[in-house]
Formats: sequence, structure tokens, C-alpha cells
Amino acid sequence: MCSRFMSTIRHQLPHTMKYILVTGGVISGVGKGVIASSFGTLLNCCGIDVTSIKIDPYINIDAGTFSPYEHGEVYVLDDGGEVDLDLGNYERFLDISLCKDNNITTGKIYKQVIEKERRGDYLGKTVQVVPHITDSIQEWVERVAQRPVKDDKKPQVCVIELGGTIGDIEGMPFVEAFRQFQFRVKRENFCVAHVSLVPMPRSTGEPKTKPTQSSVRELRGLGLSPDLIVCRSERPIGQEVKDKISNFCHVGPEQVICIPDLSSIYHVPLEMEANGVLSFLKDRLQLNIPDPFTKQTMQRWRELANRVDNTRGEVKISLVGKYTKLEDSYASVSKSLQHAAIAAGFKLNLKFIEACHLERNIKKDNQLLYYQAWQELCNSDGVIVPGGFGSRGMEGKIRACQWCRENKKPFLGICLGMQAAVIEFARNIVGCEGANTTEIEKDVKHPLVIDMPEHHTGTMGGTMRLGKRTTIFKENCTSTIKKLYGSPKSVDERHRHRYEINPEYVQRLEEAGMKFVGTDEENKRMEIVELDNHPYYVGVQYHPEYLSRPLKPSPPFMGLILASVGKLKGYLNKGCRLSPREMSDNSSDDDDIPVQTTNLTNGINNIHLNGTATSSSNDEYEK
Repeated sequence: MCSRFMSTIRHQLPHTMKYILVTGGVISGVGKGVIASSFGTLLNCCGIDVTSIKIDPYINIDAGTFSPYEHGEVYVLDDGGEVDLDLGNYERFLDISLCKDNNITTGKIYKQVIEKERRGDYLGKTVQVVPHITDSIQEWVERVAQRPVKDDKKPQVCVIELGGTIGDIEGMPFVEAFRQFQFRVKRENFCVAHVSLVPMPRSTGEPKTKPTQSSVRELRGLGLSPDLIVCRSERPIGQEVKDKISNFCHVGPEQVICIPDLSSIYHVPLEMEANGVLSFLKDRLQLNIPDPFTKQTMQRWRELANRVDNTRGEVKISLVGKYTKLEDSYASVSKSLQHAAIAAGFKLNLKFIEACHLERNIKKDNQLLYYQAWQELCNSDGVIVPGGFGSRGMEGKIRACQWCRENKKPFLGICLGMQAAVIEFARNIVGCEGANTTEIEKDVKHPLVIDMPEHHTGTMGGTMRLGKRTTIFKENCTSTIKKLYGSPKSVDERHRHRYEINPEYVQRLEEAGMKFVGTDEENKRMEIVELDNHPYYVGVQYHPEYLSRPLKPSPPFMGLILASVGKLKGYLNKGCRLSPREMSDNSSDDDDIPVQTTNLTNGINNIHLNGTATSSSNDEYEK
């Protein structure tokens, strides 16, 4: 009777939140984000609901004003939060929807504490890093960890990634906060995983453990003892090296795991499972995980990883962008293309083309870059023009749009890419000579793209049209993109922009053959544009890459990949399904709309500097 009563009480009590803190040592960019995501994936596959928090020690409030060259792309959440790209990894791996509070920055914490001090919440006390900043960090983590991130279920485990490396002065308050936090939530509910680099210098050819030893020693000196040491290395390390790390870092040999460079990030959760991470977490955090683990536990990830490794065909996509020097600037776009290519049964060959290299006014000493860029573009199966800001490279993007339109090359334009496609069409088909965006040319005669005054407040951070918004499909319109979404009345996608298509030109554009098939709920803002009599020419104002998942590719990206390999028509005719046979068959089924394979010379010489078609001549570049 007593045991039954206690069982009932225990069932009624709310479960205790478990925390996994992921720290990094030696260098930044060692792979903490993927490791943290993989912890969540392992637990998710065992039926445990997981949420994630990313801590960025910089003083910025959020990532919204960063250059893409600083930290890579700015990732946008449903609620409009502009956050670190690692939150994109969490959402993709765990198939969850996070909010802006899942990204903690030093700026946010200090702003919150200072606002409390101004209100008099501290009752005249001296406000200090300890305890006020550290308490604020702990309270923020506990509050956000309780928020549902999928199906309105309260998470059971919170994975926290601490950005930077141990020893950074910016991260000290956070390390101290978690030193206190481990006692606040009790040892059985708190686990530390330290990710460290084990370099293998070519001069010796052997792995070096000293950097990891120093990193762990510093972490322990700050009051946090790692429960797991995740060694990142170029090649697998032997048991002897693991034993050495175990001896010098005060952990058991089974608590040292190695994650070498793998063929794809989808192998990382499988590698961690093979190293016994699930068994360790079950015992360390007292989790209700079935034991023993079977292959079925990670079956979908195993199939995904195998599909990535064993696809035979290749699809070559050219990305015409402005920030191609750092590939992380387009991390979500790259991942979305990969998701769609995997689903279609093809290996993605993604080439980055600097947009300004496609422009005719490129300096003479850079002529080689000009011809190389056009060669890449002409040899591609499909082209994507993503978003961006500013004038640099805009004419190159416009020329890429024109080339795709004229040569029936599958094309997807996102945000600024859509705007470039509309400007190009207005210049060369509608006859709006010199059409442009007011972002670049304030007093342009034909302003095809204009600003949204309510999003030009004079403040840069967090003032764009941000977050998930509804796009309404026009009724009784034949639309490829609508079919790819499953022919719904509307779709919800995430936005990040300050400029829009000028509605005053919409009628003229549509009369010339450009269809605006999706608008906002008030039918004022153009969201989706298409061209008929083209294998795939689509532009979207929103950013579909933010909602793409490894097992649920984004429809616009799926359309681009399928059109690029000649399988889009069959896919649509079969209700947006591909059979396993079709996925392994590399032949094309879209024979009624030929995709031109234009030679390099024609591709370059038939597009004039001002965007108009010209005759092919060898000396036009000099002109």
C-alpha cells in the first residue's frame, strides 16, 4: 500500500530537468555545435525530449548586426530572433523550434541586470558579477530549459553549449555561473562534456595530448570537472592515447571518446553511440533509457548516413553569393541543398561563385576570375542566388538571373536573389531601363525594389521584417512551387529583409509573363515569383533554408535539385513522391522542357554589361 502510494506521488511530481554542458578547449571551431546536437540526437532516438541553449560570450545583444565573415550566417528563428548558426544545427538535428531566449549573450545578461538595477530591484546593493550576473545566467538557463520546443511537451534534458574556449576572458562569468549551477541542481542532474582538439603534427605523425591536458587542467581549476572528454582529431586515436588522457585528466578510460573527421556530420551521433555515450548518460544522469540498445535505436540516422555515403549520381549547383570567402556564410543554404540532394538520391557538388566576378566591369588584372566564374556557372546543373545586403555584387547576381532565364537553367532566388530576378526581368523584358533597388540607388527612375518604412527605424538591430510569417497562395493559379508544398492555401516561412518588390510594377511584370503566385496575408507584399515555360525559375522573399531538415527537405530546394537532374515533372505527377528506383536512376524524365547546356563563350558574350542581349564577339569584354 505504501509503495503504491509513493509510486503515485512520484508519477504526479514534475520530472527533474537534466543538463549537459558542452565546453571547448584548445581552439574554437572544434565542432562543439555538432557534438552538442549529437547528444540531443542520441537522446531523441531513445524517446527523450531535448532542448538546447547556445551561450555566446560576446557583448552584442544578438547576431543580427554581424558581418557574415564574423561568425558565418545569421540564423533566424520563428519569433524573429537573429542568433548564432549553431542553433540551426540544433533545430535540424533535433527537428525542434527554438526561440531567441535559447541564445544567451553577455549583452543580454548585462542588459537584464542593468535594467533591474535601474528599477531598484537590488534594493541599493552593489551590483557585481558574483552574485548578480552569475545568478541571472542560472535563472535564465532554468527558465528557458522548461519551455516546450516540440509538440508542446516539456523537455527532459537541456544541452547547453558554451561558446569560445575555456580560458577566454569573455567566458569567465559563465564558467563561474555553471560552477555554482552544478550544486544548485545536484550532481545527478548535471554533466559536463569537454570537446578538445588532439592535433597530429606532420613532423611527428603522432597525436599530441598536451593541449587537451592543459585545457582540462584549466577547466578543473575553474571548478568544473569534465565527465566526458570528446577528442576531435583528423584520424582515429588509439587506446594508448585515450589511456594517457585518462591518466592525466582524472577521468576513466571509458569517459574518453574520439570523434575523428568523418565523411559527413550525420555519422557523428552514430560514432558517439558506438563509443558508449548512451550507456554513460543513462548511468550518469539516471535517465530512463531502454537497455540494451539495438540497431533500431538509431535506424533513421543510420539510413541517412548510409544514403549520403552511397549515392551514385552527382548534381552540380552553383551558388552566386557575396560572402563566398567563408562558406559558413551560407551554412543553412548549403545544408538545405544537401537535404534535398540526399532525398533525390544524388551527391551534392556545390560551387561557390563570387557575384562580383560575373560583372563586366571587373578589373583587367582579374579577367581570369571573370572567365573562371562564368565557366563554373555555365557548367552547373542549377543555380541558386541567396540573400545579402548592399551594392557589391548586385549586377553579378542580376546577370546570373538573366543567364538562367534565357538558357532555361533551373534557378532559385532567395530574398535579394528574388529581387535581382525581378529587376533583371523588368530591365530586359518589361523595358524598364536602368531598373534597380532603392537600397543601391535612392533616386532610380524605375524603383522595382523599395524599402519598408516601418523597418527603417534608424536602429539596425532587430528591426527588419523577421521571423515566421504566412504566405498566401493565389487562388486558381498554376504554380510549381505550390505543388511542391502539397497545394496548400498558405505556408509559414521565416523572413529577414528590409526591402520588398514595388507593388506599383506588379501588373506590368505579370502582363509580361512573370507570375507572383504568393503574397502576404494583406495581399500587399510579393512573396513568391515564377516563370512559365521554364524547367524551374522560382524566387521567394522568405528564407526557406531555415526550416529545412535532413529528413524533411525544404520544398523550394527540392524543386531546384529535381529540376537540375531532370526529375521534377515526374515528381510532381506522382504527388511529390520518389520511389527508391527513381532515386537510384540518374536518367531524366523531363524531356519536354529541355535544359540548355550553353557553351562557355555564348554564356559570357551574350550578356552585355547593362544586362541587355548582344551579339557574340570576342572583343566585347575589352569594350
